[in-house]
Amino acid sequence: MPRIVLAMSGGVDSSAAAVLLKREGWEVVGLFMRSGAEAEVCATDSPLTVLPSAKAHKQGCCSASDAADARRVADRLDIPFHALNFAGEFGRIKDYFADEYLAGRTPNPCVQCNNWLKFGRLHEFARSVGAEAVASGHYARVETAADGRPALLRGVDRKKDQSYVLFGVSPTALAETRFPCGGLTKPEIRALAAEAGLRVADKPDSQEICFVPDNDYAGFVNRHRGHQETAGEFVDPAGAVIGEHPGYERFTVGQRKGLGIAFGEPRFVLRIEPDRRRVVLGSREDLRCDDLTAGGANWLVDRPTGPLRCFAQIRYQHRAAACEVQTDGDEFRVRFDEPQEGVAPGQACVLYDGSEPDRVLGGGWIRSGEPGA
Repeated sequence: MPRIVLAMSGGVDSSAAAVLLKREGWEVVGLFMRSGAEAEVCATDSPLTVLPSAKAHKQGCCSASDAADARRVADRLDIPFHALNFAGEFGRIKDYFADEYLAGRTPNPCVQCNNWLKFGRLHEFARSVGAEAVASGHYARVETAADGRPALLRGVDRKKDQSYVLFGVSPTALAETRFPCGGLTKPEIRALAAEAGLRVADKPDSQEICFVPDNDYAGFVNRHRGHQETAGEFVDPAGAVIGEHPGYERFTVGQRKGLGIAFGEPRFVLRIEPDRRRVVLGSREDLRCDDLTAGGANWLVDRPTGPLRCFAQIRYQHRAAACEVQTDGDEFRVRFDEPQEGVAPGQACVLYDGSEPDRVLGGGWIRSGEPGA
């Protein structure tokens, strides 16, 4: 029986994935990734040390209560279960999150968690226990393309599709990865979990970033990096001062609500200038971009050598837009058929096949957007 390591979060998706994998004939090994939070006890310096149970402590999808849920599911399904300390990797993600905001960019820690931890260290652990593959509860699919290589596809449930946050997984890792939930809808997953007698069948989805459970991003940045002098001015596109703000790390491109200042008409964050501590505000029309430049590209297909017609998704809930892409080394430039709003530096730009729109071709990190004419 082939062995597979399943990342278990204590939620319904990864729990249902365990049921599906067992039905497919896999020998499932459950792994819960602890973040090394201060509420947990007996953590050691080893990143692969099994930790004992800790007092319940709310911390998004990585809390002790979530670990307890995952362990109960494993016991119910009679599969081995490990809770391991990945404090170092989580620390790297926290550093990235804080530093991106302080650089005036909008980070996406879920993508980096997948790149560095879930499909980085997870594969290392799998090899250490003799497993030939890893799995998670993501709503995405991996199928074999005509050329024999693995293809990353959107999940069947479009409302839950998570292919966007998986673009950075390497082709090698992708070939050894399974997403059992990708072919089902969320209601089907909940029904399957209930049928299997799992208490998490009705557990609400985690909405917050696991290390920012109160959703106070600016507060986290200041706690993690210490007090920073980030307060400054709101300015209009021409540079005229129109107000003051308490810290530029509190804002992201495209934001309209929560500006803390009233105007006669809607104003949106157009860009953030950290060196001058300025936040530029303008109209919805000013927010539209015809082009963007992205770097740090990860390609799941051969890197295009000429113009590429495809679809680009610039944030998790964005509807992928038709565009043309030109590559240059690890960078690429996107020109949209129609201007797009909210092109935020720091966010991922993920490219989908023009003829097979479910397939992820690759992606990169947005560096800049060019306003429409």
